[in-house]
Amino acid sequence: MKDYLQLAKPRIALMVALTVWLGWALAGGEATLSLLLVAVGSSLAAAACGALNQRLEIVEDGLMNRTRNRPLPTGRVSPRAALVFGLVLAAAGPALVWAAGGALAGALTIATIVLYVLVYTPLKKVTPQTTWIGAAAGATSPLIGWVAAGGPLDARAFTLFAIQFLWQIPHFLALFWIYREDYARAGFKVMPVVHPSGGTTAIQIAVHSFTLLPATIAPSLVGLAGPGYAIGAFAVSGSFLLLGLRASWTMTVADNRRLFLASLAFLPLIFGMMLFGGV
Repeated sequence: MKDYLQLAKPRIALMVALTVWLGWALAGGEATLSLLLVAVGSSLAAAACGALNQRLEIVEDGLMNRTRNRPLPTGRVSPRAALVFGLVLAAAGPALVWAAGGALAGALTIATIVLYVLVYTPLKKVTPQTTWIGAAAGATSPLIGWVAAGGPLDARAFTLFAIQFLWQIPHFLALFWIYREDYARAGFKVMPVVHPSGGTTAIQIAVHSFTLLPATIAPSLVGLAGPGYAIGAFAVSGSFLLLGLRASWTMTVADNRRLFLASLAFLPLIFGMMLFGGV
C-alpha cells in the first residue's frame, strides 16, 4: 500500500484538492457533498498523472539519484500493476468530477490528464518548452473547482490559473538547476540541460518571478479580492521576486534551493490570503 501511495504522489494530490476547494469557494460555492466529491475526483486524477508518469519513465527514474528509489525502478511495483492502477484512477477521477461538478469540470479534468501524461511526459525528452506545458496542466485545479461551483470562465477564473501557472516556472526551473546533472543523465531536455551555462534559465526565473507579482495583484482588479489582499500579495510576491532575482543573478545551488523552498510556501500564503483575508 505504501508503494502505491508513493506512485500517487499524495502531496501533489492534496494540493490539487485544496486549490479545487479554493476555486469552488471563490466562485461562491457552499460546503456540500458535491464539493467533497469534486475535490476527491480531482485528487484521483492528479494521482493518475503521477502514477502514469512514473510508469512511462521507469528507465529515466532509475538513472536519477533523486528518483531511483521509487517503487517502479526498484521493482517493488510491477509496470503492469502501475499501469492498471494509473488507468483506474484516470477513469474514476474525471467520472467523479463529471458526476458531481458537471460536464465542463469533468472535461477540464480529462484534459489535464491528457496534457500531462500524453503531451508533457513524452516531450520532456524532446524540448525544454514542456516546462510550460506541464505548468498549464498543473494550473487547472482552481478552474475545475470554479466551474464545478457554477462560476463562468471569466477574468476572475483565469487570474487563479495565471497565478498557479506562473508560480510553477521559477519553482521547477530552480529544481531543474539544482538537479541538472540528474536530468542530463536521464536524457530530459530541461532548460538547464539544453543551456548548461545557466543564462537562459536565469532569464526565465527572473522574468517569471517578476510577472508573478502583477498576476497575484490581479484578483483585486477583477473583483475577486479587496485592497487588503492586494497589500499582502504585493509583500509576499515582492519578497519572492527578490529571491528570484538573487537566484537568477548568482545561479548558485544554495540560492536556487532557497527560491525553491520559498516557492513551497508561496501558494499557500497567496491563496490563503485570498480566501480568508481578501477584503
